[in-house]
Amino acid sequence: MTAYAIGHIRPETMNEDILRYIEEIQSTMDPFEGRFLVHGAKVEVLEGAFPGDMVIIAFPDMERARAWYASPAYQEILPLRTRHVPADILLVEGVPTAYDATKTAAALREAAGL
Repeated sequence: MTAYAIGHIRPETMNEDILRYIEEIQSTMDPFEGRFLVHGAKVEVLEGAFPGDMVIIAFPDMERARAWYASPAYQEILPLRTRHVPADILLVEGVPTAYDATKTAAALREAAGL
């Protein structure tokens, strides 16, 4: 099942470290079949607050997403970002192609006795 690395990033000022991180991140993702779906896009906030930018990277599965993040290649460039850019980084599994939210709601209703 597809897994996603999601980043809520709050860039401050551009510098050489951040540019180098951006230049090198793709090569760290390639061995794990990672690809950007969203990269640094401004978000349109419909509810709540969301200061910053969004990054979403898709991986074929959670194992490869975890392996990418833990890889020596990514860990080597990671401080280039973390020294300068506050961020929240998450890994999350997607849903199957035939996912139906009504079935989830029914299971939650039954579990809650409602």
